[in-house]
Amino acid sequence: MKKFDFRNNGPVFICFILLAILLILPTGYEGAVIYKGTDRCVARVVSVNNENIIDTGLVRSGEQDCKLELLGGKFKGDVTDGYNILNGSLETDKIFYVGDKALVVISYENDKIISVNMIDHYRIHMEAILAVVFAIFLILVAGKTGIRAILSFVITVLMLWKVLIPAYLNGYNPVIIGIIITTFLTVIIISLVYGFDKRTVTAVCGSVAGLLVTAVLGIIFTGQFKIHGAIMAHSESLLYSGYSNLNLTKIFMASIFIGSSGAVMDLSVDITSSVNEVVAKKPDIGVKEAIISGMNVGRAAMGTMTTTLLLAYSGGYVASLMVFMAQGTPIDNIINYKYVSAEILDTIVGSFGLVSVAPLTAICAGILLTKRD
Repeated sequence: MKKFDFRNNGPVFICFILLAILLILPTGYEGAVIYKGTDRCVARVVSVNNENIIDTGLVRSGEQDCKLELLGGKFKGDVTDGYNILNGSLETDKIFYVGDKALVVISYENDKIISVNMIDHYRIHMEAILAVVFAIFLILVAGKTGIRAILSFVITVLMLWKVLIPAYLNGYNPVIIGIIITTFLTVIIISLVYGFDKRTVTAVCGSVAGLLVTAVLGIIFTGQFKIHGAIMAHSESLLYSGYSNLNLTKIFMASIFIGSSGAVMDLSVDITSSVNEVVAKKPDIGVKEAIISGMNVGRAAMGTMTTTLLLAYSGGYVASLMVFMAQGTPIDNIINYKYVSAEILDTIVGSFGLVSVAPLTAICAGILLTKRD
């Protein structure tokens, strides 16, 4: 009987246990007041009535009335009326056509439907298909490593949803919680790559060091830039929903290092793997020479990594940049706006963390991975 290789397969075993715990772990917010006494299901649009929609140029407001066939839930098979409120916002409004499927919330009393609110087009089935196709593609390309990557992805999603978000809502310090959870995920993800050995210790040390640099600089310069956390999308509505005790600015600070942690891990793993490969090919290499090799790899990677952060953060602001240019907004006005300054802060501070990862990981790799008598 083949002996269980705990060093290589132990992280997978531990992650499956963690996954099971996270799946059953309640967030504490399952009984949100807004959805009490309602039923949610998918409905097919049978007919539409657009007479109450008011068109004003590109903007549409009013109400779209639809006849719906309920495809699930307590009232499966019933045909009822549903309403779709239009607020004059192209960003949030949606228009339904006959044959569309919608996610609906049904308010009812006993066995009588009171109202049906059409939340949005039903997309979950397509999202599931896309996710499954990606998982299959990843496994075909990466094999067992792909399975580990999927496992780390699922655990990360669950950790954020089941642990990080509830902790923030419960008023815990966002920066401390963010550092703890990001560090924990770093250990889990890197151990899935390397198993339990010196490479994991090396990459984790480099990643956490870069994470701490990003966190410290984020805290300092958020204050210096006078950035309020309310610039985060939808964050201000939390203050008016019974969570006025939340410190949005600290949540923003935490988002800076959480957002860059993936790139930090990536660079740390690249350097660790490179130094480990050099040591494997030249076992008698010295600590100093190994560190220099790691630094050379880090320098090459940094040239693209900092740009990766810039593109990742700015990609969602193309429309805003187009508006600035179309209106002839002066460049000094643009870079001084609060939300633009926040993106600059994200990018530069995150890049600081990346740049610091290279020497720190190289030093750790040189000390831990070289074979010395």
